[in-house]
Amino acid sequence: MKVIILAGGKGTRISEYTKTIPKPMIKIGKKPILLHIINHYFKYGIKEFYIALGYKSNIVKNYFKNFKKFDQPFFLKINKKKISITLSYTGINTLTGGRIKRMSKFIDKKENFMFTYGDGVSNVNIKKLMEFHKKNKKMITVTAVRPPARFGEITIKNKRVDTFKEKPQVKEGWINGGFFVANHKFFKFIKNDKTILENEPLEKATKVKQLYAYKHQGFWKCMDTYRDKEVLEKIFKKNKFY
Repeated sequence: MKVIILAGGKGTRISEYTKTIPKPMIKIGKKPILLHIINHYFKYGIKEFYIALGYKSNIVKNYFKNFKKFDQPFFLKINKKKISITLSYTGINTLTGGRIKRMSKFIDKKENFMFTYGDGVSNVNIKKLMEFHKKNKKMITVTAVRPPARFGEITIKNKRVDTFKEKPQVKEGWINGGFFVANHKFFKFIKNDKTILENEPLEKATKVKQLYAYKHQGFWKCMDTYRDKEVLEKIFKKNKFY
């Protein structure tokens, strides 16, 4: 199955790094977060990746030294096995939905495909995610996650602290964790470059009952801020990524 990775945003909330490099190229350990995402999919046998570029695209392009042209695949070795990577320029100001739409040229009409954000890592079981999508036969599946709260939580009964938890997992609801699976019909829900993936396309899929959620209770973390980057560094040192 093919995987599209969104890697074209400006990453303004982590400008300490993105003034000089695009967010997916920020390193966790000694590798860009983009490669950590690719490595996770590869663990489940996924070998075909399409990277949607925009802001500072040449830095990503130059990182892969054997890459010559946009929209043409090249091969990279991971653990002595080849994977195919295609870098595609999707515009500087194109929004998330628009980038997905532009990548439709790489996806056959009869095949399912996967896509995710270039700033989020997880240990989600890709095999079970794909099986969930196929079993439910809906247009699109999103991985739903429940991240840790930013602050500690206490419950009080008659002035006495009943429970005390340091940054517990969020209890109310689930959030979009990326790691989507979809079929080609989803592209029709995206109008143009100005379409935000998380607005009209996913809202419309919800209304027509074609969006299902795969609940992931395990590790998930996005890198929105400098603090997030520091947290990911600590997690990576403990080998808790994937």
